[in-house]
Amino acid sequence: MKPIGVYIHIPFCMRKCPYCDFYSVGFTETEADTYTEKLCHAIQKLGRKRQADTLYFGGGTPSVLGAERLCRIAGSVKEAFSLADNAEVTVEVNPAKEDIHFAMLKQSGFNRVSIGLQSADDRELALLGGLHDVRQAKQCIAAAKRAGFGNISLDLMIATPQQTKESLKRSIAFCAEQGVQHISAYLLKMEEGTPYFAMRDQLALCSDDEQAEMYLLAVETLKSYGFVQYEISNFCQKGFESRHNLKYWHDEEYIGIGSSAHSFLDGKRFYYRRSMEEFYRLQTVPDGEGGSMEEYIMLALRLSEGLRHDCFQERFHTGIPERYLQNALRFAKTNLLCMDGDGLRLTPQGFLVSNALIAEILS
Repeated sequence: MKPIGVYIHIPFCMRKCPYCDFYSVGFTETEADTYTEKLCHAIQKLGRKRQADTLYFGGGTPSVLGAERLCRIAGSVKEAFSLADNAEVTVEVNPAKEDIHFAMLKQSGFNRVSIGLQSADDRELALLGGLHDVRQAKQCIAAAKRAGFGNISLDLMIATPQQTKESLKRSIAFCAEQGVQHISAYLLKMEEGTPYFAMRDQLALCSDDEQAEMYLLAVETLKSYGFVQYEISNFCQKGFESRHNLKYWHDEEYIGIGSSAHSFLDGKRFYYRRSMEEFYRLQTVPDGEGGSMEEYIMLALRLSEGLRHDCFQERFHTGIPERYLQNALRFAKTNLLCMDGDGLRLTPQGFLVSNALIAEILS
């Protein structure tokens, strides 16, 4: 039986970014202590005999908890889930927090850091509502390196207010100059209920065509620096794919613990609501079956390797249904999709319309 992944949601932020729709609450020391205690209790209660080989702390802003609390939670996971010796252990970090004890995290078994850079332009960062500037981001990366982290990821946002093609290229160049191993580059989305959504008409946002140009520019520029695209929004130096996130895209099982965290375990999907109180009572909400052929295909087509015949055969003991191959064949002579003996995969142009394209293939 394959090892699972463990996701820990840390919902605290010093300040909510205006574009963010992830569940988060304001930080206080008292609430952080309570949440840490409840998390450790939940981890011990939910721990299974199955081994885990990835652990990911997301948020929110996990780094606001401080290294001691993070190490305590990670210790609980190691004990409850028999965390593998070679496990990938990731923590998301906001570079505005300048007192992150990276050495303590490294000593405790963390071996991957994901830093929320977003942009290497101070004006763009201010418009995004961030608490950090480029100087602090550079210092944060350097501090992680000094502590011995050799697997560092940076987040970049594409098509943000006042971003230009030139400033995007400068941000990518900044990432490459820092010698990091992984970059997640996301198109800005207007999530309903966020401040950005409410003021979208005043933001002078890129048109759909301009967003597409910016995305394709990012793909080509990252490639020129040696970052290989392995998923719609993720790029890495060879061998530095996010092992935890690949579990999602390979439709493998994982358990999420914390407010708003989702899980796929024993063929079932379930989640915690966006509520501290309901998580404290360990109340989960069923979310149906998981692992169907259609779900697997949808997730596989997010990856640059695409939907492979051999992997599908191994998973379902049958070939890819002919009706889906015939649907895909309609797009094979375009620049959106490639089909060959290995399977089918979307191109960068296809990734831009992936939702509609995948829907057509599965229709």
